[in-house]
Amino acid sequence: QVELVESGGGLVQPGESLRLSCRVSGRTFGVVVMGWYRQTPRKERELVAAIHSGGTTNYADSVRGRFTISRDNAQNTMLLQMNSLKPEDTAVYYCNARDYVNTNYWGQGTQVTVSS
Repeated sequence: QVELVESGGGLVQPGESLRLSCRVSGRTFGVVVMGWYRQTPRKERELVAAIHSGGTTNYADSVRGRFTISRDNAQNTMLLQMNSLKPEDTAVYYCNARDYVNTNYWGQGTQVTVSS
């Protein structure tokens, strides 16, 4: 079992920044990829960014160049630095981990609201 706890969401104005954190605990040795997803009431949950165990990253086209995903292995934490935020980035952001048998684990979600 893998446990994920997100933090760092909030209300910001367009153009500002936020950093999301996901603390990982439990059977982390089997995790092969971690990522951030987001969901709004009008859209299905979508992948924002992912980081693989070897360090490779990938991003949704809508956030590439503005968001950066990273890991702090010493702190068992995954981060999402979000810059130049736009109103369309407003969503509930979820931390995800997938292990080598394709079991998905999810955090509880954290709300990000971008509004003037």
